[in-house]
Amino acid sequence: MTRARQDRLLGLLVRDADWVTASALADALGVTPRSIRSYVTAVNTRVAPGVAVESGPHGYRAGPDAAAALRAAGEAGTPRDRLHTLVRSLLDSSDGIDVFETADRLHVSPATLDADLARVRGLLGGTELTLERSASQARLRGTEAAQRRLLSRLAHDEMDAGSFDLAALRRTLGEGSVGAQAFGPFKTDLVARLGELGWFVNEFGIGDVVMHIAIAADRVSRDRPLAGSDADSRPEQAEVAAIIGELAERHLGVRLGSGDLQHLATLVLTRVVAPGGAPGDTHEHTRAQLEPEVEQAVRDIVQRAAAEFLVDIVHEDFILRLALHVQNLRLRARERAWSRNPLTRSLKSTYPMIFEVAVFIANGLHERLDIPLLDDEIAYIAMHVGGRLERSRRADQLLTATIVCPGYYELHELLRSSVDRSLGQAIEVVGVETRVDPDWDTIDTDLVLTTIDPAVPGDRIVRIQPFLTDADVERVQAAAGRVRRSRRLARLRGELERYFEPAAFVRGLESGLGEDGVIRLLGEPLIAAGVIDGDYVERTIQREQLSSTAFTDALAVPHALGMTASRTAIAIGIADPSIPWGDGRVQVVALVAFSESDREAFQTVFEQFVEVFSERDSVQRIVRRATSFTAFLDELVAVIDG
Repeated sequence: MTRARQDRLLGLLVRDADWVTASALADALGVTPRSIRSYVTAVNTRVAPGVAVESGPHGYRAGPDAAAALRAAGEAGTPRDRLHTLVRSLLDSSDGIDVFETADRLHVSPATLDADLARVRGLLGGTELTLERSASQARLRGTEAAQRRLLSRLAHDEMDAGSFDLAALRRTLGEGSVGAQAFGPFKTDLVARLGELGWFVNEFGIGDVVMHIAIAADRVSRDRPLAGSDADSRPEQAEVAAIIGELAERHLGVRLGSGDLQHLATLVLTRVVAPGGAPGDTHEHTRAQLEPEVEQAVRDIVQRAAAEFLVDIVHEDFILRLALHVQNLRLRARERAWSRNPLTRSLKSTYPMIFEVAVFIANGLHERLDIPLLDDEIAYIAMHVGGRLERSRRADQLLTATIVCPGYYELHELLRSSVDRSLGQAIEVVGVETRVDPDWDTIDTDLVLTTIDPAVPGDRIVRIQPFLTDADVERVQAAAGRVRRSRRLARLRGELERYFEPAAFVRGLESGLGEDGVIRLLGEPLIAAGVIDGDYVERTIQREQLSSTAFTDALAVPHALGMTASRTAIAIGIADPSIPWGDGRVQVVALVAFSESDREAFQTVFEQFVEVFSERDSVQRIVRRATSFTAFLDELVAVIDG
């Protein structure tokens, strides 16, 4: 457990890329600041005399050798490496392994190896594999497909955040497996050949698929091929299979059989590629490839999501593209061949509202098509949703601006042209003042870009040069960011003061309660106030089981999918120290009950509330000083006001 926490600490510092205090790290890991200091020492020892973690008056931050320290977490001699070596030995030997001989080979005691075998059993849940033990012999029982799924799980465990890492894959398969010299050209050629067939290649999924190809090559080289299937393959499947077979023989030196080629071609077609119709193609080209049941289910669920969250996603292009994705997802679900997404964590914390829409869609797909979904798969749906919303963003989201530039020939026209060219995606110029003495009080745009000094300086007034410079552009962008943030947080302050329930404030949440217990505890005062009923609490627990609502390292926002509360209200729980939630730990739990009449508030509260609690310093300030509801609200408002 200590080693895992060291890796978690290092991962947090690498991700944040800034100074983090010992107390903040302790809260995130659920340990004491003293333990953090010992973890830092241990991590630095991995790369001595290098520096994996730097220490200073502001706490700790990732050092120049942080990446090397993370890689060292999986190198020879560590418990993880020993576990993977043991699993490889079990998978490679159909007759099993001798426990005592294996213990000698790994330089550990038989008791330690017995403990490792217990850990192997813990990995086998849901794999259709069993570990048999008879005297000194230990053996894995199960199909070749199940054994490969176990290898895939080990490889994913080695890879940080789901991104592809060849070194991690080789640690899982063994150093004699596919190497970088073969793997790089293989992937390049595969992507090029798929493109020649007219497919759009999903680079987020290609790494996962070539990992399976590497596993297949490794198993076939050990005389462990997959059995062939009698099912007729589609023409495109045969094309992809032929490409994989040719490239595997050329680059990896392995001749794959029909069973492996059929399996890998299916993975490519369901994970990596999407059809790329020629310009001018109608929707019928896409629709012809869809199962009617899938298209209708997606269409109905998207319409429900649009009405539930007031988002503009009911577009034919979006529905058909998402339906194609869901159709492939359905095929992956049948084979339990899930696709990892390296952007899951960042999508969840940066775009919680988009992710929530994706969860709603995922839940609908589960009910209509019986597709069980993991966070990584929900994140792919969120990418579809985010892409659609980005395309349909309204122009009125731009900030308005007035240029003040005293007239001299066409100087003001040149300046406006430069502003439009450099800042047109952030602001919209709606007026130009060419007088040397403009009436500043009548200029009511969001920003004022002026080449002369204003009568009274202000936050929305930005001094620029007559000939726009890069420094001017940066200052205007910074001012625009401040205005947008100020607006968002002002709306948030008004909403929160309206929706907080003073009686529903609990300080001292205990980790022993678990997520369900905390939700029920925070739900009690809302039930007593007539805001929700017991069914809302149970549906909130069900929503939590779909995907953790821990949207940041400090905040969880449990809620039900349906907006059935009598009025919108928020119950707050403070945990000091932090408590486990999902795969991480949190210090603030905000149980939100939304009513039908406050749909628009959902977006404001959700997005901006999460934004406030994504700032580690703000979280620490609120948690430490929020000894009562009044103190909590005071600190929250102070943080919002900056």
